[in-house]
Amino acid sequence: MGVILSSTERTGDARERLLARLLDAFDEALPAPEVSLREIAARTGTSHALLRYHFGSLPGVLAAMLKAQRSRDNEALFEAAQQGTFDDLVVAIWRTYTRPEQLSRVRGFFHVVGLAAYSPENFREFIDSLDDLTKILASLAEREGLDAKEALTTASVTIAAIRGLLLQEVLTPAVHSEDAVALILRMSKGQSVPRTHPGP
Repeated sequence: MGVILSSTERTGDARERLLARLLDAFDEALPAPEVSLREIAARTGTSHALLRYHFGSLPGVLAAMLKAQRSRDNEALFEAAQQGTFDDLVVAIWRTYTRPEQLSRVRGFFHVVGLAAYSPENFREFIDSLDDLTKILASLAEREGLDAKEALTTASVTIAAIRGLLLQEVLTPAVHSEDAVALILRMSKGQSVPRTHPGP
């Protein structure tokens, strides 16, 4: 006797299959925000009605694709983290997201983050996925001797700084430099950071 799937499970499976088709169609890239659902549907060989049913809107499509793409990236970064240091992973993250083929995704990331800032309830799954790299970095920081709270703070500030640099790269494109990343790493270790209070 076969297993009977609930309608929720069947819908979830259909959504995952459709998401896989989107990822195959766009590879590492992301549709531009000005592209219509009909254009995306034509490229993936499906209908805009199905896209709307499973993802709600174009931003919903972008958020789902970003989450899946970032998850795939993180698997590779996590593997690298097993053999490397906190610093090694930070540099690997920077190099991953400053590759030319990643530009549409980086732009899409900030587009979706901006929308999520106004309507977090519509992007909860995407928002919840944003701490993934922070957790990996925090585990490395702990492995290198920081206590859990300090490790999490260090990782959070480091990821925030990287995202700030990526936004700067999008807004004012320049030659990718790892000098800024090296500065982030020095600051995360408390080196050359100005005092915020008087004291000996």
